[in-house]
Amino acid sequence: MQNLVEKEIDSKKVFAGKLLHVYSDSVELPNGHTSTREYIKHVGAACVVPVDEQGNVIIEKQYRYPFHAVLTEIPAGKLDSKEEPHLQAALRELQEETGYTAENMIYLGEFYPTCAYSDEIIHMYLATGLSQGKQNLDDDEFVGVEKVPLTTLVEKIMNGEIKDGKTQTALLKAYLYLQRQ
Repeated sequence: MQNLVEKEIDSKKVFAGKLLHVYSDSVELPNGHTSTREYIKHVGAACVVPVDEQGNVIIEKQYRYPFHAVLTEIPAGKLDSKEEPHLQAALRELQEETGYTAENMIYLGEFYPTCAYSDEIIHMYLATGLSQGKQNLDDDEFVGVEKVPLTTLVEKIMNGEIKDGKTQTALLKAYLYLQRQ
């Protein structure tokens, strides 16, 4: 198989924000030429598909500024640090954003949302055995919560009504996982 690996020659941080860190690297290409790669380093995240006993998903509506629109999403959030266990982050985000807790958390795998320009990894979970509590949102967080049948959400994905990539992937993986049980 052809060598496809690029080798870092030099790396320079060009922006350090609260959420994102942007780098510009010089790389040697497999053919020996050089090029530049700009990318974002991200601490990582976790997301959860919370499914109740009736097959409903606890889904969120949240305004997303870059798109100037309210999007349908599953509960998710960034890790507090690279060292934080992603299961812990998933449980925290589920409770904070929806008020729900879960008896069972099933790992559905990793999702690379923007592999061309970011190293972000989102860890996906299916949550069952739900108990309802109270939301605990951050001061700058506004999230609407509703229950929607998982089958309806799959239809909405296929109709192009759910745009968020992590939500599409995790919902479809959860649907297939539950179908196989």
